Amino acid sequence: MDWKEVLRRRLATPNTRPNKKKSEQELKDEEMDLFTKYYSEWKGGRKNTNEFYKTIPRFYYRLPAEDEVLLQKLREESRAVFLQRKSRELLDNEELQNLWFLLDKHQTPPMIGEEAMINYENFLKVGEKSGAKCKQFFTAKVFAKLLHTDSYGRISIMQFFNYVMRKVWLHQTRIGLSLYDVAGQGYLRESDLENYILELIPTLPQLDGLEKSFYSFYVCTAVRKFFFFLDPLRTGKIKIQDILACSFLDDLLELRDEELSKESQETNWFSAPSALRVYGQYLNLDKDHNGMLSKEELSRYGTATMTNVFLDRVFQECLTYDGEMDYKTYLDFVLALENRKEPAALQYIFKLLDIENKGYLNVFSLNYFFRAIQELMKIHGQDPVSFQDVKDEIFDMVKPKDPLKISLQDLINSNQGDTVTTILIDLNGFWTYENREALVANDSENSADLDDT
Repeated sequence: MDWKEVLRRRLATPNTRPNKKKSEQELKDEEMDLFTKYYSEWKGGRKNTNEFYKTIPRFYYRLPAEDEVLLQKLREESRAVFLQRKSRELLDNEELQNLWFLLDKHQTPPMIGEEAMINYENFLKVGEKSGAKCKQFFTAKVFAKLLHTDSYGRISIMQFFNYVMRKVWLHQTRIGLSLYDVAGQGYLRESDLENYILELIPTLPQLDGLEKSFYSFYVCTAVRKFFFFLDPLRTGKIKIQDILACSFLDDLLELRDEELSKESQETNWFSAPSALRVYGQYLNLDKDHNGMLSKEELSRYGTATMTNVFLDRVFQECLTYDGEMDYKTYLDFVLALENRKEPAALQYIFKLLDIENKGYLNVFSLNYFFRAIQELMKIHGQDPVSFQDVKDEIFDMVKPKDPLKISLQDLINSNQGDTVTTILIDLNGFWTYENREALVANDSENSADLDDT
C-alpha cells in the first residue's frame, strides 16, 4: 500500500491512544465515577452484614391536623391510657402507710430527740420489703442526698418519708395537669389552665363561700398570676414543668386546709379574701360601671399619687379597648405594682419607663418621669427636690455596668429595682423614700413609748 494512502487513513481515524492527555474536567468526572462505584460497593457490603443500616429510624411524628378527627381521637385515647398507666405506678395511701410502718419498724437507735433515724443497711432492707413501686426511692443517691451531719451515718425517717410524699405528689400533680394539656406538648394554654382551676375549686374548702357567679372572675384572677410570672414573653402558654417548679401551685392547694389562718389567707393571692379584695378594688375604681377602667379611673388606684406621665405610658403600652383597660389587663398592673422586687414585675415596669424603646434608661428617661413627681410636689405645696440629686442617688443604688445607662438586668442585680421604680412613678412612694430616716426615727420612738407603758 502506498504510504500516502496509509497517512491519509491515519489522519482520518480518531486518536484513541490511551496516553492522550485528559482535561481537568474529565479527570474530575472520572474520579467521581470511581468514588461512587467504590462507595456503593462498600455500602452494599455493610447492608449485607447489618440490616439496621437499610433504613433511617423515624424520629418525627407530626401532630394530626384539625380536620383529622380520627387521628386526634386516637392520640387523645393513647395519652389517656399512658397517663392512667403512670398513675397506677404511683403509691396509694395504703402503700404509703405500709412504707411508714416498715420504716418505723427498722429505725436505727439512738434517736435524736424525738426524731427516728435509719442507717443504710436497714434502709436497703425496707426497700426490699416495700415492693416494686418503692424501688426508685431506695437508692444510694437518695440516701446520700438526705444524709447530713449524723455521726452514725444515718438519715431521718421523717425527712425520707416527706421526700417520698413530695415525689408522689409531684407526679400526681404532673399527671393531673397533663390531662388538661390538649396539645400533648408539655405545656398549658390559658384556656387549659382555666379549666384546671375551675374544676379544682370544689376540692378547696377555703373557697366554699364563693358564689358560682364569681367563679369566672376568680379563675381569671388565679390564672393571671401564673401567666404574668411564668410567661414573660407572652407566648400564651406555660410549661407544666415550670408550674410544678414554682410555689404558686402550693399556694393554691394550701386552700385545702380547712384551718388555714386569716393571716395566711390575706397573703395568699389565690385565697377568697384576696380575690374579692382585688375584684372589689376594680369595681370601686370603675365609677361609670361599664366594666372597664379609663386613665382617670385608674389614677385613683392605691393612694392616688401615681403620676399622669406613668399612667399615660400604661395605656400606651398595655392592651386596651377603645382606650380603656379590662379586668385581665388590670390584674397584670396590680401584680406588677404589688411585687416590684420580682424580675417579671420589674420587666413590666421597665418597659413602661423605657420611653424610647432602647432597652435601657438614660438621664433623659429618668428626668422625663421625675419631672412629673416635681410637678405633683408643687401642687401639694412641697418644695421640689433637685433632679440631679435624685439621678445621682439612683445611679449609686443601681451601680450599672455602663455609668450612663441602666438596663433591666442592672435593676434586677442591684436589688433596688423596687425603690428606683417607686421613686419615678409614685409621689407617695418618693416621699416615703425621701423621709425614710425620719420615719424610722418615729417608729423607734413609738416602740420606746410602748415599752415604757
